[in-house]
Amino acid sequence: MKKPFKIVLYAICLAIVSPFAALVVATGSLSLFRMIGQVLSMLPDGPGTLLRAAYYFIALDKCPISTVICFGTFFTKRNVEIGSGVYIGGNCNIGMCKIHDNATIASGVCILSGKTQHGYKEIGIPIQQQSGSYQQIVIGENCWIGHGAIVMANLGKQNIVASGAVITKDTKDYEIWAGNPAKMIKDLLKEPIQSRQ
Repeated sequence: MKKPFKIVLYAICLAIVSPFAALVVATGSLSLFRMIGQVLSMLPDGPGTLLRAAYYFIALDKCPISTVICFGTFFTKRNVEIGSGVYIGGNCNIGMCKIHDNATIASGVCILSGKTQHGYKEIGIPIQQQSGSYQQIVIGENCWIGHGAIVMANLGKQNIVASGAVITKDTKDYEIWAGNPAKMIKDLLKEPIQSRQ
């Protein structure tokens, strides 16, 4: 798509979503933020991708307007920072996080706001009524997270997370993780360097 045409499309999308995003920012209502995000998540890719990016460009702490956010994906918290070149696949549920440049997130991924969101230790009190704490999860630069993975801890730079993996502890840079709970299965720095031909 040619740059001037893209700029016009982004401007149109910003004009459409600005009243809704401004209402979210003005009221600070998390439920309103989620509701609008869920409605926009149901728009088909193409126009929906552009409208979602425009909405989150205003409503999140940081989100480039060029971010690709596919069908069915929405954010549950506004404390989110997204770097440049990020791709987020369909039907993802994203909590409080910081996603660094060029991260690729496949479909059906959940990024939780840490692993202590819900309290459970008070016997006799419904778990729904027990308080928990939220943590901003960091997704390192150039990470690839496979379909259906659940991330509740920080990922280092250029990690590969296998489909269906459940990340419960922080990872280091250049690692491959798989399983439930996920374990490090390969250190990319110990692999022979392959050149492009």
